[in-house]
Amino acid sequence: MKRLSVRVRGIVQGVGFRPFVYRLARENNLTGFVLNDDDGVLMEIQGIETSLDVMLKELSYEAPPAASVMEIVTAEKEIIASEKDFTIKKSPLAALRKAFISPDLAICADCRKEIMDKSDRRYHYPFTNCTNCGPRFSIVEDIPYDRRNTTMKTFSMCSKCREEYAQPQDRRFHAQPNACNSCGPQYKLLNNKGTVISIDNEIILESARKAIKKGEIIALKGIGGYHLVCDAYNNSAILKLRNRKKRFDKALAVMADSVDTIKTLCIVNAKEESLLKSPSAPIVLLAKKENCALAAAVAPGNCSIGFMLPYAPIHCLLLQKGDVFVMTSANLSEEPIAYEEEDALERLAGIADHFLIHDRRINMSIDDSVMQVVKNEAYYIRRSRGFAPAPLFLSSCNKQLSVFAAGSQLKNTFCLTDGNKAILSHHIGDLANKAAYDSYRKAINHYQKIFSIQPQIAACDLHPEYFSTKYALATGLPLIKIQHHHAHIVSVLAENNISEKVIGVALDGTGYGDDGCLWGGEFFLCDCTSYERLAHFSYLPLPGASAAIKEPWRLAAYIMHSLYGKKMLEKECGLWKSVPENWSLAVQIAEKGFNSPLTSSAGRIFDAVSAVLGIRGRINYEGQAAIELEQIAAAGNGSLLPYESKEKNGMCQIDFLPMFRSLIEDDAAISEKAASFHLTMAAAVVDTVRILKKKTGVRKIVLSGGVFQNLLLLKNIFALLEDDFSVYINRKVPANDGGLSFGQAAAACAIINKNRGLL
Repeated sequence: MKRLSVRVRGIVQGVGFRPFVYRLARENNLTGFVLNDDDGVLMEIQGIETSLDVMLKELSYEAPPAASVMEIVTAEKEIIASEKDFTIKKSPLAALRKAFISPDLAICADCRKEIMDKSDRRYHYPFTNCTNCGPRFSIVEDIPYDRRNTTMKTFSMCSKCREEYAQPQDRRFHAQPNACNSCGPQYKLLNNKGTVISIDNEIILESARKAIKKGEIIALKGIGGYHLVCDAYNNSAILKLRNRKKRFDKALAVMADSVDTIKTLCIVNAKEESLLKSPSAPIVLLAKKENCALAAAVAPGNCSIGFMLPYAPIHCLLLQKGDVFVMTSANLSEEPIAYEEEDALERLAGIADHFLIHDRRINMSIDDSVMQVVKNEAYYIRRSRGFAPAPLFLSSCNKQLSVFAAGSQLKNTFCLTDGNKAILSHHIGDLANKAAYDSYRKAINHYQKIFSIQPQIAACDLHPEYFSTKYALATGLPLIKIQHHHAHIVSVLAENNISEKVIGVALDGTGYGDDGCLWGGEFFLCDCTSYERLAHFSYLPLPGASAAIKEPWRLAAYIMHSLYGKKMLEKECGLWKSVPENWSLAVQIAEKGFNSPLTSSAGRIFDAVSAVLGIRGRINYEGQAAIELEQIAAAGNGSLLPYESKEKNGMCQIDFLPMFRSLIEDDAAISEKAASFHLTMAAAVVDTVRILKKKTGVRKIVLSGGVFQNLLLLKNIFALLEDDFSVYINRKVPANDGGLSFGQAAAACAIINKNRGLL
């Protein structure tokens, strides 16, 4: 006989871990107790040694699907001879105030089976959930996490639901959103004037499906907000949606009834399938098959499609065998997702033909997560529903000081630290207007409240005009400013617990530099606390400043003029089909340095190449020119083009003007030129890294920044580097600005630790 104290750390609260432990202990004839506290799950188990060994193994390998066991620590205790049973103890109040709140989880197989079983009392009930699935974060109002502090508080459980809730052996034990058709939330179907059409569940489901199949658009209230839904095989319906939503080119996410249906349309490997089927149920970017039957308007000119599986019961009930529906966030361009009924009816009335609305209030809106698979591992594009607010871990955290990291202007997230935990927010989006900024402030207040965090330090970007920077300044907290690209690199260092110096390569669209220029093609020697800029892409002016981001033809025209002067018009070039009549003004202001800030941005080089090749001279969404360039390059077989690497002011600078000359003068197909550009960019990065390795002796390479979402570039760089270097990329947060706040928080914590007592 032995008695063990067992500490389990990780994502182990709010995911059915205590009842799982309870059942394991009973099955193995063990006595003791289990409880939640502010460090995870604590238990004491007593019994024969072989049974204890079995239980310890099962804690990791048989854990609930939404749990993630990161550490198990055991210690031997004195046997309690009088103990006869195993119990779930009430958690101490302090622990309840710090309890982890699970992300929203996709419907589990057991609940899905129930809603499809005519003999089950939850047949066709669109709010069925249990401890293993259902809404969590989106319905929480306050702590501790129990029903009275969620938006389920207005629904009183019936006797049958309450019996399930109170029974440790039931999978609905302490499932706070537990409900059934007799006592829980309900849907109603409305027209776009707000008039109720039906409240009968069966009529609602049948009517909504018929409307979608007829080519109409439904505004569907789900777990974290509204989606706009239409038939993904109906091109005219999708074009109608695009026109009403003012989203003219960007690919739309789709939802299929099953993986089998997805496999008829896209190539799906084992890792991609596991992501699709996971409790997080993200959108996964998949390569289209040549004979993909979806409407062309779903993802025009795109080689991949973002697919997800039904993750809420209502999805399972709406989609039948073979169905694929467009399922895109319900908003107008650059606005936050709609999630409140009155606001949705007002903002979406001109987009949706019908509204499918329920009466469970969403407390915190949350967008779908987006992922892809790189080198057989998950790679985030957007970390949101299904993942936030699950904590990440920082070895550099100062346990006495909590840090608030404000994030970036685009693809914003923020981050709060608490002990060794970094709580990265869900995707907030671009802080481009008052509605987005209000959403940002609301989310910050909510996170501080539900996690009982009052930060003592703020961290932000160097850019003085970012709304996030202004918010951090307004907090009045001591402020640590973290350079944009340093934060990108630190996000990877923190993920991998790397403390030594690395060569960091940060490629993105823009970030404020120490010299006041707009950086974005950067090579650092750095660790978490400091960086030295060793190399960068040569500066180019942005004619018209921010206007040049939306109109890549401006920089392309300047490059043409730099290469050919007045003879530029003699050159046959795809650029000429996208420039306006007054294009020469852009060249003139760039030459005079008027409203034309200098940039080393890799993203702007992608844009300029796209414009020069006649692919995209103006963009309708961020990154469009680069995305379309990558899609075209995927079909080509390129060759290496010239570029120059030279020392200037003691720093290595990479000049791509010779490459532009080759692109303009070569008579190859556009796909070949696009592929050649990608090969050349990869070679320039790798050659620069090799030069810096000789200077520094450093062999660890970190790649981060939004440009590394370009898989063609990333794969080319990996292929050239991985035999001679240890290469690290983001895996737990996005490489784009969605991961920036995590890097800011990690850098701030490391700086605080290094300067302990000085701040």
